[in-house]
Amino acid sequence: MHFSVIFRVLGILLMLFSMTMLPPTFVSIYYNDESLVAFISAMALIFASGFMVWLPSNKTKHDLRTRDGFLITVMFWAVLGIAGCLPFIFSEQPGLSFTDAMFESLSGLTTTGATVITGLDDLPKSILYYRQQLQWLGGIGIIVIAVAILPMLGIGGMQLYRAETPGPVKDSKLTPRITETAKALFLIYCALTITCALSYWAAGMTLFDAIGHAFSTVAIGGFSTHDASMGYFDSPIILIVCMLFMILSGVNFALHFYTSRNRSIAHYWQDPEFKFYISCLAIGIPITVAYLAHTDTYDLETSAIHGSFEFISILTTTGFGTADFTIWPGFLPFFIFLFAFMGGCAGSTGGGMKVIRVLLICKQGIREIKRLINPNAVIPIKLGQTSVSDRVVEAVWGFFAVFVISYMIMFILLMATGLDFLTSVSAVGACISNLGPGMGDVALNYTDINNPAKWILCFAMLLGRLEIFTLLVLFSPSFWRR
Repeated sequence: MHFSVIFRVLGILLMLFSMTMLPPTFVSIYYNDESLVAFISAMALIFASGFMVWLPSNKTKHDLRTRDGFLITVMFWAVLGIAGCLPFIFSEQPGLSFTDAMFESLSGLTTTGATVITGLDDLPKSILYYRQQLQWLGGIGIIVIAVAILPMLGIGGMQLYRAETPGPVKDSKLTPRITETAKALFLIYCALTITCALSYWAAGMTLFDAIGHAFSTVAIGGFSTHDASMGYFDSPIILIVCMLFMILSGVNFALHFYTSRNRSIAHYWQDPEFKFYISCLAIGIPITVAYLAHTDTYDLETSAIHGSFEFISILTTTGFGTADFTIWPGFLPFFIFLFAFMGGCAGSTGGGMKVIRVLLICKQGIREIKRLINPNAVIPIKLGQTSVSDRVVEAVWGFFAVFVISYMIMFILLMATGLDFLTSVSAVGACISNLGPGMGDVALNYTDINNPAKWILCFAMLLGRLEIFTLLVLFSPSFWRR
């Protein structure tokens, strides 16, 4: 383990992160709010901390190993959560405690969207902007962005990319060089964000709200600048724009890359994961809309808008809301919530287990049924025309098993802190899936739950963002052996 290289990288990344305090600083100056000192202080402190970590090891010249990449990824997300919480503590509004500030910071960076802040409409504009920016940075993954810069500093970045990028297949590259891959992803991410912001603006949002909500939409984060979330705007056009970009952001960004490069959408329809993703939307939305209309919860038109929006928002793990879906009748709240465990496609900004894993689990289940009928048959699992190795299927089942076990342990721990069953089971599900809103006492926000529960959920958010194994591998004794 090359700790000197690890500290060097962490120092560089912290100094880079300190520069992200500049945009909210300018917003504070423009709107003349009281948070200017908070952002300047946070920027200075983060930069100084990064410099002190970097300085002793600045001349180290070693290549990163895979284990180094895992450790850097986990350490940086943990350290970044602490760094990101400083403006929330330093600013008079919201003036959060360390626990609440850490929860809000990690929720933003992991694009979970669970919040402990109420009264958003009265907060300083700079704080509102900063929350949205945290999600935007977390959406693409600060590690993935940084690998475009690290090679120029003499530090190999492929280990970080493998540790950070979601999905079961992590070695595929869009371009021959990892630097070019990171740049390609980043440019697509920026293009989607700009297009989304302009669409929101054209649909009737103010420019400030359009930029802020574009950040959290493309990042599939769910933070809003208003307590009522997307319901604040009361505009079907804005909701349609939001639904479109939530769906696009839940798609594997490799498909967006191939489409932009080849100027053809054929890659989408040739991808089995995308087809399964669209199929889930095509099945779930009509059921949700029909049940809302059948139970006279809304009229047909309102059911179509609210039902479609909430289903897309929950399935993609964005977490925006136009209504409190948890009070909808019958089975509907649980039906919608379960789709969040699947989440978006691998290689997207979405949370959850990822569509490709759920698809492979379904195919494996079908294969086992066929094997009962024909025990001696050789039945390969295929994605399109490509056979999937048993090693990949085993890895997916291993991920699912650890996901379920982790979920159960944290659920029990949350109940042990005094939370009720519904709140506990939904809060863990919402945080480990990076969804945000749960049910029970966390349907709207997480303000009223106790501090131990918030720390457990912080761990759940990190676990979900780093896709379980990246974090849990650090708890294995063999990881630390030479």
